[in-house]
Amino acid sequence: MDQRNDDPTDQRTCDIAVIGAGAAGLAAAIFAARGEAKVIALDGAPRIGAKILISGGGRCNVTHDVVTPDDFNGGSRNAIAKVLRTFTVAQTIDWFASMGVTLKREETGKLFPTTDRARTVIDALLRECRAEVVTGCRVETVVRWPVGPLVRGPATDQPTNGPTDQRFIVHTTRGVFRARCVILATGGRSVPKTGSDGHGYAIARALGHSVSDVFPALVPLVMDEPLAELSGTSANVELSVVAQKVLHRERGSMLFTHFGLSGPVVLDISRHWIANPGSRLIANFLPGETFDSLERLLLGNDNPRATIASVLRGRLPERLLAFLAPPGPLSKMPKDVRRGAVRGIVEREIPIARDRGFDYAEVTAGGVPLNEVDVATMASRQCDGLYLCGEILDVDGKIGGYNFQWAWATGRLAGMSALGLLLRCRLSAC
Repeated sequence: MDQRNDDPTDQRTCDIAVIGAGAAGLAAAIFAARGEAKVIALDGAPRIGAKILISGGGRCNVTHDVVTPDDFNGGSRNAIAKVLRTFTVAQTIDWFASMGVTLKREETGKLFPTTDRARTVIDALLRECRAEVVTGCRVETVVRWPVGPLVRGPATDQPTNGPTDQRFIVHTTRGVFRARCVILATGGRSVPKTGSDGHGYAIARALGHSVSDVFPALVPLVMDEPLAELSGTSANVELSVVAQKVLHRERGSMLFTHFGLSGPVVLDISRHWIANPGSRLIANFLPGETFDSLERLLLGNDNPRATIASVLRGRLPERLLAFLAPPGPLSKMPKDVRRGAVRGIVEREIPIARDRGFDYAEVTAGGVPLNEVDVATMASRQCDGLYLCGEILDVDGKIGGYNFQWAWATGRLAGMSALGLLLRCRLSAC
């Protein structure tokens, strides 16, 4: 059951206000509330965890068995690595186990709760969260209210008495909240029906941050002319985004649909196609084969009745093979027809019209640049007392639990750091 305060007063105070109670926000609130701080998490949705509940087909792909900086885009690999080292996959598994959620590994490396229910994850997070969670509370503006000079510690260059020397005034649809620290965990723009409408970017800008262009990531792609005869067919392929050269490659399962393309490899490569306007999407339906190797294979067949389809049978789905392979024996096939077929199998351009947009995107690319936060603490470099975590940052991962791992790691780090700042302040009697 959601923790909810149905009647907040017109003005309330707290030590730490967490704006957004998705995966990153809940993690931040859990770790921030482990001390003596008064923590309130504010979320505009009527119920907590809508995006978690729909993730992984309703099962919630909590993380992946191996997560590296190379699984992410946006921020620098070194900066991402520093964050990931603070909360490893093994630590994440242990954390969920401590909350009563055991995880299982599937063949793809994805880790799901053994119950196969995303609700298990939400319920555990809410049970663990000692912060007050206020739902149906949309944050409209956040104003930083400085009261005095801010003293910084020489070792970390972090504020040592910032929480006392300043307040944040958080204006919401359910009244005004005053906080000593704010953790911004509002998410991006993906699946806006869950509450991710991008308003967090406006809050970040108002507090001194820049925001790089945002666009859908992990999103299906729409073809100019969908291949109706292949709808429902899936195949393991290699996709390349090509301009003057190959900009990015991915291998995995691709699904032909009534609108175009979906499947893990399409979702993973979508952000690279979108980020490079004018680029082409090239499919190799036989990953590992090249034009030359496939032509040698076909020419090396000494059966006079052999066709392209018969040589490749078993390596491609029958419907796809029928679409790609011209009829007739190879021994009588004109050279240009054979070579055109080979090209169409290993270097086929797929005409893409557009992506399906934020409504169907699993994550947002772009956001607050990672170099605008201290990755050792997730503290803002632009606004003392502010921390940022999760999808609002310009970091997006591949499909398979990587974005959840980013949410848990950054949320935990932001919550612990905000709490640490408060404790240091109290110890110094500021």
